Amino acid sequence: MTSTLHKPISLAEFLKLPETEPASEFIDGRIYQKPMPQGKHSRLQLKLCNAISQVAEEQEIALAFPELRCTFGGRSIVPDVSVFAWERIPFDANGEIENTFGIYPDWTIEILSPEQNTTKVIINILHCLKHGTRLGWLLDPNERLVLVFLPGQQPIDINGDEVLPVPDFLQLNLTVTQVFAWLKPTNNSQ
Repeated sequence: MTSTLHKPISLAEFLKLPETEPASEFIDGRIYQKPMPQGKHSRLQLKLCNAISQVAEEQEIALAFPELRCTFGGRSIVPDVSVFAWERIPFDANGEIENTFGIYPDWTIEILSPEQNTTKVIINILHCLKHGTRLGWLLDPNERLVLVFLPGQQPIDINGDEVLPVPDFLQLNLTVTQVFAWLKPTNNSQ
């Protein structure tokens, strides 16, 4: 994530700017553009959103959003996956999901890209936790581990067949091995 502006601007000024591809984030008065997602990142992001939605959407428990801008606590960030408990999802008068989310996610998931600054990603997860997020994951495809962040606790590194913690409103049993196995898709058409 590299800063694209040298002069600090306000959050209000940032929010008036056109969206970029890949997304830009507003952190401490500066704009940082996220790296373009690559194959492993995209695959893990898709499978995580699908796995969460499969157990949570139909029963109106939660929704998982890929690359959703969340603006809160003086920052505007775009986690790789943002999960919101159903009762916190902003809906408009027609019962449709709002376009802007001025709230923190209940669960934030980041997937580390090869050229991404790990420190900035962790700082974004910690910002989420400081403002009410219940759980943060940082997936590292190269190391095949997940760093788990819980409010008021030190990060926990989880790998192998350990079951990953999820927010208490969700029933999802995933291990690190299962998550990274998604990187080897199988051909089920045989």
